[in-house]
Amino acid sequence: MDSSIATQLIELNRDFYTRFGDSFSATRQRLQPGVWRVLERLNGDEDILDLGCGNGELSRELARRGHRGSYLGVDFSLPLLQNAESKPEGFSATFLQADLTMLDKLSILDDLHFNFIFAFAVLHHIPSLPLRLNILKKVTRWLKPDGQFVHSNWQFLNSEKLKARIQDWSKADLSPDDVDENDYLLDWRSGGEGLRYVHHFTRIELQELARLSDFQIKDTFYSDGESEKLGLYQVWKINP
Repeated sequence: MDSSIATQLIELNRDFYTRFGDSFSATRQRLQPGVWRVLERLNGDEDILDLGCGNGELSRELARRGHRGSYLGVDFSLPLLQNAESKPEGFSATFLQADLTMLDKLSILDDLHFNFIFAFAVLHHIPSLPLRLNILKKVTRWLKPDGQFVHSNWQFLNSEKLKARIQDWSKADLSPDDVDENDYLLDWRSGGEGLRYVHHFTRIELQELARLSDFQIKDTFYSDGESEKLGLYQVWKINP
């Protein structure tokens, strides 16, 4: 994918989550079952970095659990972060407005290290392999030696209802030849009409992504939705 196309797709998603941040947040008032399963891995004292933290529902659940470790949530959508700020008193949570595709803005994190780095429903919004690898290179820097990177990726092709939301690339002034294999344009119909760029990851593709970024895959499972197959979750650790 040409870098100018990747930039166009990033702008498309940035515009979407700015315009529809509130209506999107209204549909994300509970954690997905796969996230609950991930939380069972925690002891309660881990330092956590939550990439693409959205409206902060994960931080509120950690607070309800009495989590003792630090929590830092990062998202570029100001409407979502404004919702995230509503958290219980006494919980060590902070939030940072930053775009993961603009890594120079995240240099503030380079001296920090975390036991867990989460990226739930994030990587599928990052266009092109080079951008994904740049982000993952940073993740390896931010993880503690035995830390874990846990991410989920939307498996919308497993739902006939969601497949019906796929739109022609011409609606974004693009053609299928401009984008990569498994790249899609999906519409949004709540609070107005919008468009989002989403990549549909396969397990083989994630295996190659892990290899290229010097990770090893420790666990893989599907969850979410009535079929329990709308989210593909993986736990990665840095190769020793």
